[in-house]
Amino acid sequence: MAIILGIDPGSRVTGYGFISVDGNKLKYIDCGCINAQSKTFPERLGKIHNELCNLIELHAPQQAAIEEVFVGRNASSALKLGQARGAAMVACLSHGLLIEEYSARQVKLALVGTGAAAKNQVQYMVKALLRISDNIAEDAADALAIAICHANTQAGLMRITGSKPTSKKRLSS
Repeated sequence: MAIILGIDPGSRVTGYGFISVDGNKLKYIDCGCINAQSKTFPERLGKIHNELCNLIELHAPQQAAIEEVFVGRNASSALKLGQARGAAMVACLSHGLLIEEYSARQVKLALVGTGAAAKNQVQYMVKALLRISDNIAEDAADALAIAICHANTQAGLMRITGSKPTSKKRLSS
């Protein structure tokens, strides 16, 4: 069994989600949002890093997956998103986690079957696959979707190559 951390980075709200994977069985562990809206930008980055570190220590994942930065028209927003993503990645790396990166399109395709899926479609599939009946925040659902995408990608690669899962030990620092 492996525990996967999915991260939907944001400079104001960062979603996180933890799932466990045992063969082809996915199980929901935890999800939520790190809300850093009321602080200065450096303080927001610190909060993202520190809260993710606390969550990693609590749930002890073996793998992490994060959404890639989408570069739209606003370069300033993309830069801030990249910095928030960096803070999240450093939290993972400081705990010895390897990080895989997925585009929003890859995640939507893996869960819904189309890379152009709407957010509510992704949220519906996350809740269905993990048997969650409660409402979950969009950013938390996106983070769980990233974790599910990673689990399915890893399972597919193992089927294709015929390999067995690698050691679940963390990297030594």
